[in-house]
Amino acid sequence: MERELICISCPKGCHLKVDETSLTVSGNTCPKGAEYGVNEVTNPVRIVTSTVKVSGGDTPVVPVKTQTAIPKGLIMKCMEEINKVTVKAPVKIGDIIIGNVLETGIDIIVAKNVS
Repeated sequence: MERELICISCPKGCHLKVDETSLTVSGNTCPKGAEYGVNEVTNPVRIVTSTVKVSGGDTPVVPVKTQTAIPKGLIMKCMEEINKVTVKAPVKIGDIIIGNVLETGIDIIVAKNVS
């Protein structure tokens, strides 16, 4: 079976064809496209971005993200965990807001400094 995908690894947006049986990819213009195509049919993952409430800061919320990509099927549960959190200012880029979210080994980190 062959799946058609649009690669999201870079701005080119290559149109990929991935053979799910042999895990071969065509249509990619770089190695990232081949890797993305295989991962998308075997174990799709995404970076999750959101915001967290800040108390006592110069802004009411701070952007956060997963440190690396998590399995696509865990995105909604990850968002539920993020939505439970309020942080106290100050926070800085890279601070861990939630360690090992959903026992994935992946942290939720701050993406902007807030005084």
